[in-house]
Amino acid sequence: MMAAPPVMSELETWWERNAPRWASDATDYIGSIWNEGAYGLTFGQIIMVVLIMGVAILIRGLFARTLVVWVTRWAAGSTTQIDDALVKAIATPLKIIPVVAGIYASIQVLDVDPAVELYASRIIQSVVTLTIFWSLSRATRMLEYVMSDVKRSLSGPAVDWMIKALQFILVALGLGAVAQQWGIAVAPLLAGLGVFGIAVGLGAQDLFRNLISGLLIIGEKRFVPGEWILVDDVVEGTVVRINFRSTLVRRFDQSPVYVPNSKLADAAVTNFTRMTHRRIKWAVGVEYSTTVEQLKAIRQEIEDWLMQDDRIAKPPEVALFVRVDAFNASSIDLLIYTFTKTTNWGEWLKIKEEFAYIVMDIIERNGAAFAFPSQTIYMDQSDPPEIMAPPDDKAPVKRVPGPDNRKVGAQGSTSDEASSDSERGEGEE
Repeated sequence: MMAAPPVMSELETWWERNAPRWASDATDYIGSIWNEGAYGLTFGQIIMVVLIMGVAILIRGLFARTLVVWVTRWAAGSTTQIDDALVKAIATPLKIIPVVAGIYASIQVLDVDPAVELYASRIIQSVVTLTIFWSLSRATRMLEYVMSDVKRSLSGPAVDWMIKALQFILVALGLGAVAQQWGIAVAPLLAGLGVFGIAVGLGAQDLFRNLISGLLIIGEKRFVPGEWILVDDVVEGTVVRINFRSTLVRRFDQSPVYVPNSKLADAAVTNFTRMTHRRIKWAVGVEYSTTVEQLKAIRQEIEDWLMQDDRIAKPPEVALFVRVDAFNASSIDLLIYTFTKTTNWGEWLKIKEEFAYIVMDIIERNGAAFAFPSQTIYMDQSDPPEIMAPPDDKAPVKRVPGPDNRKVGAQGSTSDEASSDSERGEGEE
């Protein structure tokens, strides 16, 4: 137990001499309860620890609402974003300081065993060490603004990978420092991890292949987050993030696709975002009844409109053709081949729509018409087929009378009838 201060001893002596009997008994009863407890601690120690931790948590809340908020507002008023990133990085770790101080004060109040106090001190030191390295790891995000020139020369994902690697190194150093505080030798541990890493590397070849493929993608600058890419039979969408093992691509239906980096590194990737122009390629068919003069007028008017519109790219920057191209089965085809200056899909669709109206107006104004697939069948027969006309329902129906059995013998008979008559005559004679 901790020795009471002299003032407290004198106060207790005065109280025992001058206090009434009932007050002295009450004080002794309360003191007995105060000195009782659980888990080797008195209720007084437990109450003191609870009060200390409550005050520490209260200070943490005030610290978070006053100092951190004030520093954040101060950083927001500056022109640079470096201090904003720094304050945002260390704001959360700084909130741990009052709690750590409360734990340390609680240990000092408790009369614990020296061995327990040693372990408690090591735990506090470990927490402080991890907090420091955690703050440094979060503070590395401000390098995005410090390395802005490097980010432009290399790429955003390359700088992001460098920051992540630095964060990993700081976390590893923090864990190594904590291990040293607990008396754990780091060098043999690293040697053992090296042997273990070889075994893991043999079984994780795909992981390292994807890691190297990610480095190649970033180094070659095939694409960066925010660009629209197409990989045949794999994915088409907008790149969101390039990770160590895979790349997150969000399709146009907003579903995310995680593609291994090795597939993106080995396949042909079409990057639509880096287009300089968007192409319009049409085959417009007109009827075979269109004359040569009409074809020339249509072709010239379409070309003139394209050359005069400021939204259409002009030669020699890009190719521009309006030519009679082919004699199709049902049409004479004009090839329209041009490019727009904009690469925005919505604006490109708007220009195509307006251009379609112009082409229709030019063709109709010149007296021509659009062709459509059709077939003509010619039938040639030497003997025309007999035309069968249905009977007229209004004409009277002529009935053919049946044979009169009484007149058959006189007028004639079939061979069978004749033979029977002869047989009958011979019998009569």
